[in-house]
Amino acid sequence: MTLFESNLWIQLMTTIGEITFFLILGMLLAAIALAIIVTASITRGKSYLPQILIPGLVLLEGLVKAFCKLLGLDDRDLVTFFITLRNTMNTKAFSETPVNQRAVFLPQCLRSAQCPANLTPEGLKCRNCGRCAVGENTAWLEGLGYRVFIVPGSTFIKRMVKKYHPQAIIGVGCLTEVKDGIDMCDKIGITPMGVVNLKDGCVETIADWAAVRDVALLGLERVSGPVDLHGPSE
Repeated sequence: MTLFESNLWIQLMTTIGEITFFLILGMLLAAIALAIIVTASITRGKSYLPQILIPGLVLLEGLVKAFCKLLGLDDRDLVTFFITLRNTMNTKAFSETPVNQRAVFLPQCLRSAQCPANLTPEGLKCRNCGRCAVGENTAWLEGLGYRVFIVPGSTFIKRMVKKYHPQAIIGVGCLTEVKDGIDMCDKIGITPMGVVNLKDGCVETIADWAAVRDVALLGLERVSGPVDLHGPSE
């Protein structure tokens, strides 16, 4: 290698190193800024710069989580904020989607431990037996024109999305399930709205049916009539 080639190689490596350094520094500074914005938003109950937060959280989620922890937030705070932020940003698009192009996905853990429903290729088929709140609320949602699925996992969701091609989805579940569902919808171009359960677990969880109803009515005329939000009394 000639002296000229050697100097050129050194200069090239130096330039690459400098670019890499500034990229890493930029990512760290951006993550710190996002963490500060997220912390301020959660603390004050107001979303600041949502148009920046969404892509920033998607690209730098791990770093933002790390800095948020240093600022006193835990993962649950951050995920809850992410879901709330996404719901706020998706409200307009969801409201403009015809109800016959919307679907609701409920987790099977909402049903009673004595649930008589059978599992089918499209999830559980509720018999509206009255043992839990799923039956009455499912009937109410279907009365609005929604396609409702009670599913045991994400595989069923993907299968039903592929089969029926909904343009907007209401996803109900625990915090992690709702976050994962929103991420999945983003990847395949569907407008998601997430509703987190009031009670988590594996059996007889409790959905926030009032929130489900509010989301379901977005863009629709208000529908009168009682809805059992708690299921049968003990």
